[in-house]
Amino acid sequence: MNLDDTPTRLRLDRALDDLAVTFRGMTARADETQCTCHWGSAEELALLKVPDVELDPELLRRTWGAPDWGDHGAVLRRVLPQFARALVGGAVPVYSVAEVGESFARGEWQHWPTRQRASVSEFLHAWWAHGLTSPASAIPVPDLLVLCAEASATLTPWLTAWEALDHPLADRHLAEAADRWRYDLLTDELPWHTRHDEDALRAELTAWLARYAPTRLRAHDTLLHGIRLASLPTPARWEDPHWPVHRASSALPW
Repeated sequence: MNLDDTPTRLRLDRALDDLAVTFRGMTARADETQCTCHWGSAEELALLKVPDVELDPELLRRTWGAPDWGDHGAVLRRVLPQFARALVGGAVPVYSVAEVGESFARGEWQHWPTRQRASVSEFLHAWWAHGLTSPASAIPVPDLLVLCAEASATLTPWLTAWEALDHPLADRHLAEAADRWRYDLLTDELPWHTRHDEDALRAELTAWLARYAPTRLRAHDTLLHGIRLASLPTPARWEDPHWPVHRASSALPW
């Protein structure tokens, strides 16, 4: 019995099914090569040139994670239905979420044919919507945001969807995310490594939190102090009465 039959889970399941249909029959290029010393065997490479054969989890990981395919997009299309289900099931450790997003970006999925890119877009948006309304997403919401942002090279649609969602779990995830991000943002650093424009992403995230969080996190005064300070320019930030005398994290009251 599936205990998660919420509308967002049903949407996610439909998106996964659509990926399976859209990318059925895909293969890596016939002339694709890979290093047998560092990636895997010739027999494993041959599997990528046969459509719809399930890969073992370790081979799947090496395949999406390899940065040096001749045609990363073709390889990603080959494994995408299985890869997406593994992601939703929590098969990827938290520390790898940026790498997953980078794999999507290297595949340049936003330049694929219309039907294919629409399927990928709906999967990411359905997964994001489900994560925001799930009490225990396989990948925590702050990490899922990193994945989506890195995959799409933008924060805007993901933050817009979060802001539009009036849901207690979305607010709980916001508090958890703000708690994780605030110290990095306070020192003008993006809370994750990115291959995109770090300053632009950090500025957008900081401004969004300053605008959106106060109405949703009224019970979290300590978080709101950090968010507000991070949004202030320097030296106004340092001159604010809530700025701590000592910069060490242990001395920060919030």
